[in-house]
Amino acid sequence: MYKSIILPLAKEDIKETAKWYNKRQKGLGKRFTKEVRKTVNYICKNPESITIRYKNYRTAIVDVFPYMIHFIIDRDNKKIIIIAVFAMARNPKHWGRRIE
Repeated sequence: MYKSIILPLAKEDIKETAKWYNKRQKGLGKRFTKEVRKTVNYICKNPESITIRYKNYRTAIVDVFPYMIHFIIDRDNKKIIIIAVFAMARNPKHWGRRIE
């Protein structure tokens, strides 16, 4: 199993999205965070099962919520590096800046 590293900007993505969902409905932000955690755990167990979306970056869809986790695999160190957690409807230019 791989270890996950969530970069600071990705942590901020999760935090801001959870706040946004909590404003819509109490407890929904916590549910979002739980689903992100569940998806990260799946990625750590099965990183190669998720196809490359662009360059060497892979994306996994968060269940229930329209968000994708963008990550790379560091095989040498057995780590998953999470770059971003963005809404699928968001303009790709926003997350593209993080990988340039």
